[in-house]
Amino acid sequence: MNLIELHILQSFPVSCLNRDDVGSPKSALFGGIRRARISSQCLKRACRVLARGEHSGFQGIRSRHLLEPFTQELLAAGIPEADAAGKAAEICSLFSKQDGKHADQVTTAVYLSPGEIKQIAAAIANGEESKNAIKKATRLDAADISLFGRMVANDATLNVDGAAMFSHALSTHRADNEVDFFSSVDDRKGDSEDAGASMIGTLEFNSATYYRYVAINLDMFADARHLGALAEEERKEILRAFLMAVLRSVPGARENSMNASTLPHEVLGIRKPKGQPLQLVNAFESPVKTSGKGFAANSLAEMKTHLETIEKTWGDQGAKHYLTEEGLDTFLKNLLD
Repeated sequence: MNLIELHILQSFPVSCLNRDDVGSPKSALFGGIRRARISSQCLKRACRVLARGEHSGFQGIRSRHLLEPFTQELLAAGIPEADAAGKAAEICSLFSKQDGKHADQVTTAVYLSPGEIKQIAAAIANGEESKNAIKKATRLDAADISLFGRMVANDATLNVDGAAMFSHALSTHRADNEVDFFSSVDDRKGDSEDAGASMIGTLEFNSATYYRYVAINLDMFADARHLGALAEEERKEILRAFLMAVLRSVPGARENSMNASTLPHEVLGIRKPKGQPLQLVNAFESPVKTSGKGFAANSLAEMKTHLETIEKTWGDQGAKHYLTEEGLDTFLKNLLD
């Protein structure tokens, strides 16, 4: 397996980047200690949204609203208006069941690209059966589908194994949720009236230094079912945009009230021509202590020590590049060359 691996250390201040069903910051037990957690799904979403705005190759859209885009493309391809909606419903049924309460939606969100929808509509307008048109469509405008994968419940042959692997981010140290008490002031209340707030409430938050891991299977990314039809330089530009999005994206939860926008303080990139994906999270199985220096520096030291131990036992893990030592442009170039 030909891999690019990113081992990212990043500190976030007061924030609630990823909430559970009751609005609390997500957490997990690791090494018997409670850690702050950001789910892989949350990190993927933030990365996908940022990448879409940075490169035209990230046009995948995941939605239950399939009827309208297929109808419009069928009309543009020359299908009569009287037939377009019915044909679009037929196409949608091949991806997912129609929602019983919302006729314009299917029951499961489906990941498709604009180019894929356009190709399907054009093929059907030329007399192709819907099922065949769907299977023949390509996704060269949707690197995000190639990287993140998709599942189509109604037809497993349309499934795509994602070439990118995301771990859940865990704090390198013990992290407990705290409670923020807030109140709001009524601007129209006079000084002579009661001094009470117009609204009070509480929100949970935490702050932590996280370890997160992302890997890309380059062999799979260049496979014919993914973006193999693109030139190598085009794939390289797409990967560069993806790596940039991984490093810069921050989940958007409570970004106005608890803005936590930061950048990683260190990233270890490993180019591994063969082998298997390997996280370095066990560097933090015993939680990092501050020793008066904060968590960032000590987390980096523990990660380096853990990697040295792995390589003594299991052998070299690939060419290693540190972001702060090489600078962003050289760092990306070395990983992509």
